Amino acid sequence: MSGETYVNQDQSKQIVLGMPVVLFWGYIAIAFFMTGDGIEQAFLAKYIVDIGFTPGQASMVFTVYGAAAALSSWLSGVLSEVYGPRRIMSIGVVMWLVLHAAFLHWGLGIGNYPMMLLFYGLRGFAYPLFFYAFFVWVVQKTPDNRLASATGWIWAMFTIGYGIMASYLPSWTIPAIGFMGTLWMSMIWVLAGGVMALWFVKDTPSEAERAIAKSAPTSDKMREISRGMTLIFENKYMFRALIIRIICNLSLFGFPVIMPLFYTSDHVGFTTTEWLRIWGTFFVIQPLTNVMWGIIGDRIGWMRQMRWIGFVGCGTATLLFYYLPYYIPNNFPIAILVALLFALTVTSFVPMGAIFPMIEPNHKGAAISIQNLGGGLSNFFGPAIATVLLSIGNVAWVVIVYGALYFFAAVLTLFIHVDQPRGKSARNFTAH
Repeated sequence: MSGETYVNQDQSKQIVLGMPVVLFWGYIAIAFFMTGDGIEQAFLAKYIVDIGFTPGQASMVFTVYGAAAALSSWLSGVLSEVYGPRRIMSIGVVMWLVLHAAFLHWGLGIGNYPMMLLFYGLRGFAYPLFFYAFFVWVVQKTPDNRLASATGWIWAMFTIGYGIMASYLPSWTIPAIGFMGTLWMSMIWVLAGGVMALWFVKDTPSEAERAIAKSAPTSDKMREISRGMTLIFENKYMFRALIIRIICNLSLFGFPVIMPLFYTSDHVGFTTTEWLRIWGTFFVIQPLTNVMWGIIGDRIGWMRQMRWIGFVGCGTATLLFYYLPYYIPNNFPIAILVALLFALTVTSFVPMGAIFPMIEPNHKGAAISIQNLGGGLSNFFGPAIATVLLSIGNVAWVVIVYGALYFFAAVLTLFIHVDQPRGKSARNFTAH
């Protein structure tokens, strides 16, 4: 990590180790909020089935949630730019707490399936308002040539909360207070994250920002919100960036659908516990690699890093994640090795959060909204590709298609122009 510090006349612009100092507590808040938001990921579907519903009904609950989250992810960036990140984050916290309580009390608690669909689905709108509004806040407070480093820290905190804490915490709380107790407890984590972000972060809008917010007529605000969609068609680089954003996480979202059964099959030979440890290892190193690739990307070029380490590297790692255990079965060190390689390459996409606002620097909120839309569509298409191909083929077909799409995206990056800001951290690199 670099110890360089940038200090403008305004202390709110101070950057240490790639992080805007004024937003430090906001980063910690992301880890707390996402712990609470993701605490049910490992057991909610099973619990819904255990209380009498079918696996298809349980899947539908998550499908509705995912659709709401994708829509909210798209809207959150531009809403934050128009109305301010702190206001949108506060709405996200309140929505999450109210809808989660309603889901537990009127839905899950009494086994009312329509209420489960309604309230859990609506809760899907809440977390993107908190998480992606903070994303906009970071973009506003970070020098352009340090954006990849700053967004790398965001994804590191996301992974600590959603990927690590939310995965391990239920293993301790469920034996102590049960499934429902654990779900009620998650509200404490979300509330703590909200308090940290909304009370501990001392950043305030500048006089210029307040003047613009007050003077902008409603019609201008609506026009800016609509740019979250129209920019896709107005800017060819934005459209191409959306395509590579969708592709970059296909295997990340698709592997949980196909790999648990593959790794625990008779041919590969791992137990469920061993598979969980392999997949857990994939998450454990990501806080470090997210920050690392953010800092490196600011130095070697965002698009260059994503082209070679991201798309070429992750495409290769995706294929190896299947083929090495297939040809060298029941070999735990080999499986851990490919999990580490997959984590190392997939996290090199952190500059995605920097290239979108740089493609449209005058409409950063709208650009971030398009990036968020790409993330939501990746979450949809990853499992969808697996579902379709498994109906006509096997796991190898899915993995080959993922790999081919990664290599296609590597070529597509050659036709995306991003003027990466030059400075101490990106001296001579203009990414193309």
